[in-house]
Amino acid sequence: MTAPDAADTAPEGFRLSLNTATVKKASLETAARLCAENGISGIGPWRDVVEAAGGAQAARKLIDSYALSVTTLCRGGFFTTGFGKSATPEARSAALADNRAAIDEAAVLGTGELVLVVGGLPDGSKDLPAARQAVADALAELVPYATDRGVRLAIEPLHPMFCADRAVVSTLGQALDLAAPFAADEVGVCVDTYHIWWDPDLYAQIERAGREGRISSYQVCDWVLPLAEDALLSRGHVGDGHIDFAPITDAVRAAGYAGHVEVEIFNQAVWDTDPAVTVATMADRHRRFIKPAGPL
Repeated sequence: MTAPDAADTAPEGFRLSLNTATVKKASLETAARLCAENGISGIGPWRDVVEAAGGAQAARKLIDSYALSVTTLCRGGFFTTGFGKSATPEARSAALADNRAAIDEAAVLGTGELVLVVGGLPDGSKDLPAARQAVADALAELVPYATDRGVRLAIEPLHPMFCADRAVVSTLGQALDLAAPFAADEVGVCVDTYHIWWDPDLYAQIERAGREGRISSYQVCDWVLPLAEDALLSRGHVGDGHIDFAPITDAVRAAGYAGHVEVEIFNQAVWDTDPAVTVATMADRHRRFIKPAGPL
């Protein structure tokens, strides 16, 4: 399936959200303040900054003081070592406890979306089907707990280069297949440009995700070269790399997603930049590449 014709998808604006990983060295208070100062209406915290702010209750109070929407919480997951066939009872118990804690934090923060990075191959294993079955088993275990708390589990497919160590789910299609046994308000998917821009089936799977009502989050950053020694840190600001954002954004919009666009960048040079500069750059790129100028 090809990208939708831009003429068929009116360029109505997406609101902007700052994923706190983009300003890794900033506190939650600094990140929230910079959002407010730049007219950004959303924030997607990681659990470490929530903990550093004093826990979910304190973080919610802080975020509310800046009138921001919490778009997602990152992250839960890493199921493959806790639910695989070789997992110990202790590993299973730890995985359940950590993910239930993440669900509880998401509920307190007021977001309905907990992003999941599902985990790579367990140490010493080459069995991809078993690892993916462990993900399915974990979802079945956690969905009732999350649903009772009004939180949807959002599976994030990661680029195949992370299959061994971070995510055995590499495509949007795989994520949707894992979500299929559950209701759309129980398990969704995260559409992250960095991880899925290369997929020849991308537009068909975005359309499917929209038709099934499963788009939990639209995350953006660019694919920049050369890749960093740690490939995880090879994300760049929108417009600095090789991704054509317009057709992907049009496809997400045409699929019915109307939430925030969340910018999540892992890049040492970006992290070393003054967070105020980073957030201002992020807002400028959003206006230039994602939506027309206007309220964020």
